[in-house]
Amino acid sequence: MASKSRSDFRSTATGDPPDRELVGDTEASEPSRDTGGSKPAPGLYVVPTPIGNMRDITLRALDILQGVDLIACEDTRVTGRLLDHHGITTPVTPYHDFNARRVRPELLRRLAAGAAIALVSDAGTPLISDPGYRLVREATMAGQAVTALPGASAVLTALTASALPPDRFLYIGFPPPRTSARKQAFQEIATVRATIVAFESPRRLAGCLGDMHAALGEREAVVARELTKRFEELRRGTLAELAFHYARSGPPKGEVVIVVAPPGDRPPPAEDTIDDLLREAIDGRSLRDAVDIVADRLGLPRRTVYERALALKAELGP
Repeated sequence: MASKSRSDFRSTATGDPPDRELVGDTEASEPSRDTGGSKPAPGLYVVPTPIGNMRDITLRALDILQGVDLIACEDTRVTGRLLDHHGITTPVTPYHDFNARRVRPELLRRLAAGAAIALVSDAGTPLISDPGYRLVREATMAGQAVTALPGASAVLTALTASALPPDRFLYIGFPPPRTSARKQAFQEIATVRATIVAFESPRRLAGCLGDMHAALGEREAVVARELTKRFEELRRGTLAELAFHYARSGPPKGEVVIVVAPPGDRPPPAEDTIDDLLREAIDGRSLRDAVDIVADRLGLPRRTVYERALALKAELGP
């Protein structure tokens, strides 16, 4: 494999850009400076990187990135910014979905020869909707040591901030882009008693939330946007409310995580909440239409809402 020019990488903050060896180079790289005091043992290291805030990286991760022989990353420019920020000059090479078949054998050869290699993604924990699974599996099958480091994860950050049940959750990655396939995928997990966590493109967010509502029923949900960044936002509501909001406001900016409560987990609304919505819905509508609107919005049986409507009507008088 032909090596890329040195200009493909960002230079360090001081001095000339270092020589960064790429996969396929015949000359072995010089051992990297290890601020942790020792060079990592041979093997593959799965290293999480920040999902937004540059300081969200562990000291151990920095030691590993500084000490390994090579860093395999999705985008050398993105990883280069992180390395430059921390003064790390370890060689890097691109490893992503489009070149993995070609690059993976060379990485495995380097591991077999005793190299220490770090695998990183552009943000968060590698393999979680990012490249790396086949490399980890084939390295393991070949008897190479594989070490996974703990660290930043958009999945866990969104889950723990959502205020939805975290004790059992199902991560589904990116749902299918087409509505029919998306609804079918959601229907297959509709009865799973677990909090659902998904990634989604901002431009497909409103449609995805609408399909979730159609397939899963009305549930409490959270849309987490730009986690750990300056404009971090967590918007809470029912699936119907969130779908309506984003259909009206348009696609949000930044990266998005959707967290959806388990089936039947949503606590019943207080009578005051039902009454307030009934007062709002009945304005200019028949009692039947108002009951239908509120029952659908709250995910309640129509009989329950109808009984509250009758009680409210009796309180208000003729």
